Amino acid sequence: MKDTSKHLGMRHHLALLLEEKGIKDKVVLDAIRKVPRHLFLDSGFEAHAYQDKAFPIAAAQTISQPYTVAFQSSLLMAKAGSKILEIGTGSGYQTAVLCTMGLKVYSIERQSELFKKTKILLSKLGFNPKYLAFGDGYKGLPDYAPFDGILVTAAAPELPKALLAQLKIGGKMVIPVGDETQDMMCITRKSATDFEKKSFGKFRFVPMLANKN
Repeated sequence: MKDTSKHLGMRHHLALLLEEKGIKDKVVLDAIRKVPRHLFLDSGFEAHAYQDKAFPIAAAQTISQPYTVAFQSSLLMAKAGSKILEIGTGSGYQTAVLCTMGLKVYSIERQSELFKKTKILLSKLGFNPKYLAFGDGYKGLPDYAPFDGILVTAAAPELPKALLAQLKIGGKMVIPVGDETQDMMCITRKSATDFEKKSFGKFRFVPMLANKN
């Protein structure tokens, strides 16, 4: 597949739709306009790429709904150059959006099939995260901590303590928490022991898996 002026137009309309739905962060919207989402789907599903919906990918996972990607990215409130840990590389689309926002992205993926495929794809498309890891997202990447922000792209039953510990003071973690449906939580680390928690509505994610490595 190629990225054409037609695709660019479709992305522009998608960004306008997301803005109508409440996404106001211009950096996020600009990244949505730039990242070719259709290249993160199998070619047979290209027609679905710029609809605001999630879609199945390999390993029983999904590429997140564009609104969800934009919403989570906005909640990070991250400035260019910020060091971000992404839990769940998945298709790589969210990773590409974060990279396009000028963030230094460290990403971890549990599914071997996805990890191998996405690592090649991101490089091929010219998106360059600082580090891609295959492993258990619950453990994070302590060797690279602390992070200015942590974005979790799968549902956790509770807040992972290891990830909270890897958050810089003043940093934010955006994470869906719950079982059937999840509360989108934004956790701000105020001090070594104090965390401010805010909820931003209900979402639905695939579950976050553990015990790899």
